Amino acid sequence: MSVVEQYARAHIVTDEEDPGAVPVVLRYDPDADPRSVRVGLPGPHEWTFSRTLLERGLMAPAESGDVRVWPCGRVQAVVEFHSDHGVEVVQFESKALLRFLRRTYTAEPVRS
Repeated sequence: MSVVEQYARAHIVTDEEDPGAVPVVLRYDPDADPRSVRVGLPGPHEWTFSRTLLERGLMAPAESGDVRVWPCGRVQAVVEFHSDHGVEVVQFESKALLRFLRRTYTAEPVRS
């Protein structure tokens, strides 16, 4: 197995009415970049950042560049993405992110 792709549901935190849970794609490709994960939000929004940042952010607030991750209570985590267009704040169930991270550590690059 090389690419790990997991679908999750998350809440995008806004000042407007809560749109409810939205589909999100978590992706890890060790052949492309073994140190990074990608989070695909609805629409053309996809973010690539350090797998270590995601792991650290589940235990305590962590940030790197335009991405911040922190635990939110006992069962949720927040990932905050900053860009020139503003900030997207996404709330996940921590167990979905932990399950994804576990799967990334069992994935191996495809050998030619």
